[in-house]
Amino acid sequence: MSGFGFRLLSIFPLALTLACNVATATVAIPDPAVDAPLATAKGEQTAVLAGGCFWGIEAVFEHVKGVIDVNSGYSGGSASTAHYDMVSSGKTGHAESVRIKYDPSQISYGQLLKVFFSVAHDPTQLNRQGPDTGTQYRSAIFYSNEEQKRIALAYIDQLNQAKVFESRIVTEVAANKAFYQAEDYHQNYATLHPDEPYIRFNDLPKVANLRKQFPDLYVTR
Repeated sequence: MSGFGFRLLSIFPLALTLACNVATATVAIPDPAVDAPLATAKGEQTAVLAGGCFWGIEAVFEHVKGVIDVNSGYSGGSASTAHYDMVSSGKTGHAESVRIKYDPSQISYGQLLKVFFSVAHDPTQLNRQGPDTGTQYRSAIFYSNEEQKRIALAYIDQLNQAKVFESRIVTEVAANKAFYQAEDYHQNYATLHPDEPYIRFNDLPKVANLRKQFPDLYVTR
């Protein structure tokens, strides 16, 4: 898929079925065996994650306890190509990503990854999520420090060893060299456009699944 208009049209007819299937699927996964302990004092840390269209990932994490702010953007490429029309070509190295600012005294990095792997996207799909295809829709964790890298790699290994998913996780784990915030019209897109068919069938069910599967983490904003 390439281009803003195509994304909105891609739900008919087969792509709509694919989007529904991905959005409504949930996977019950264990807590990470390796994780950072909750901080003893309020603070702010950052996680950068990618898993398909950033609209849906952003919508999910906006409702997670302990999350302070979420922004859609681009990671993995250069500043000169961090523009939607260019990223949509799939040739920039960028992935549609979200930057999550969170309070480590309220939620751990590992718990954020648990939400990411279980309801935010399907980590076994290579360079696609539902109707959206291309390297810009790849599953990726862009770590900010060695602790995040260690937690992410250990959790992926744990989930693969336990065969939680039918297929192996293909999530890329790479250093977060830079995060480039996306254009203003992409921010809070699902919240501002809840009636668009793409959002209704592909993204809002993810938020509903978060509320159902993680009632202790779900918050209304």
